[in-house]
Amino acid sequence: MAVFNPKSLKAEEFINHEEILATLEYAEVNKNNVELIDEILEKARPVKSGNGTTCKGLTHREASVLLACEIPEKIEKMYEIAKEIKLAFYGNRIVMFAPLYLSNYCVNGCVYCPYHLKNKHIARKKLTQEEIKAEVIALQDMGHKRLAIEAGEDPVHNPIEYILESIKTIYSINHKNGAIRRVNVNIAATTVENYRKLKDAGIGTYILFQETYHKESYLKLHPTGPKHDYDYHTEAMDRAMQGGIDDVGLGVLFGLELYKYELAGLLMHAEHLEAVHGVGPHTISVPRIKRADDIDPDVFDNSIPDEMFEKIIAIIRMAVPYTGMIISTRESQAVRERVLNLGISQISGASRTSVGGYTEEERPHDSEQFDVSDQRTLDEVVGWLIDNGHIPSFCTACYREGRTGDRFMSLCKNGQIINCCHPNALMTLTEYLVDYASDATKMKGFELIDTELGKVTNPKVEAIARDNVADIKASNRRDFRF
Repeated sequence: MAVFNPKSLKAEEFINHEEILATLEYAEVNKNNVELIDEILEKARPVKSGNGTTCKGLTHREASVLLACEIPEKIEKMYEIAKEIKLAFYGNRIVMFAPLYLSNYCVNGCVYCPYHLKNKHIARKKLTQEEIKAEVIALQDMGHKRLAIEAGEDPVHNPIEYILESIKTIYSINHKNGAIRRVNVNIAATTVENYRKLKDAGIGTYILFQETYHKESYLKLHPTGPKHDYDYHTEAMDRAMQGGIDDVGLGVLFGLELYKYELAGLLMHAEHLEAVHGVGPHTISVPRIKRADDIDPDVFDNSIPDEMFEKIIAIIRMAVPYTGMIISTRESQAVRERVLNLGISQISGASRTSVGGYTEEERPHDSEQFDVSDQRTLDEVVGWLIDNGHIPSFCTACYREGRTGDRFMSLCKNGQIINCCHPNALMTLTEYLVDYASDATKMKGFELIDTELGKVTNPKVEAIARDNVADIKASNRRDFRF
């Protein structure tokens, strides 16, 4: 029997089934233990000091106790603390991005994904480099600066050489005032050598969803193809970090397995990365399974209601306070609005989950990976964020200034990252407003910027930011950054 060891490089030891079962039993026994719950909540609360704000975070066992707790006033306290942490480290900034689907050819048999090999009626497509250029220009014309590229696993149609060529193409395109400043990558688990190639190509975050940490369920959900190898998939982040990629993004597909099991496994994975590499995940995504071609989400009986989904997000925020959290257009406007204050720091906008979807006038459905619930334009999403007191940020400065991995985390943990993120958010929002926004969005956006510039805590930084915002408004100069 494998022994739980977060420092091990073996999946069965750092995501240990017996430890998760023991954790869930411990949580069930203590779900009404008010004294313990209060201790955990107090531990999670951010502490202000002379140098900023710090947080201790929570272990997977402590987080599991909170998830099991059903005491209404304690759940409200969880939300209150999650909001405090969100404001302390991320403020009211929300980073914007869009997915770009390169190819839906895939050799895997994942039963929850319409790209699975046996689906013979989905339209298969792989973008040429010229088609990629057209997609990127369409995204630039919206105002996007950050993309997450997606591709199915197919060594013939989508080899690493194709991914690298596509990244080079994306970075090469300058259209009007548009440029994609950072490409994040969401592709299948690969080798250390290939991760080095991705690092050399200048990617931002490498993202790979575990889908489920329950090994028995994982093997059933991935019956064929290279993704069937649970250990190889689960150990991918270690290989990515060995290959020099120090910003990695985790995630599970909620609805495939019992959510209590998934939360424990997800946090154990984060603890493992911290223990072995000295830095946890840069981001955690929280997708829920959605309807798609050949996929009926009702077949999976582990779906979670909105209220529990919100609670999970709040608990993740308390457990890993320095990790960014992402929610996509899988979720509706109403759901996204409720969770923004609970810990979410990145959202997608105007997403199309089909290959070649951005150059089509109408949203194509014949090659979508999942139904998009929030179908608003980017300008509508930006305006909505502003209306709700958030700063839409198109910033990618940390990647380009080398603030990644432990360098980013050290700035975040000592409270200094706000001196970079806040002014950069305001400057990149100014760029968006000048270049792409509707008149209505411009008006309220500039009002927000004027207000937020006054909140920059460092007088020198505030003065520089004000000058840069004025320069952006007055000319075609772009890409100021701290």
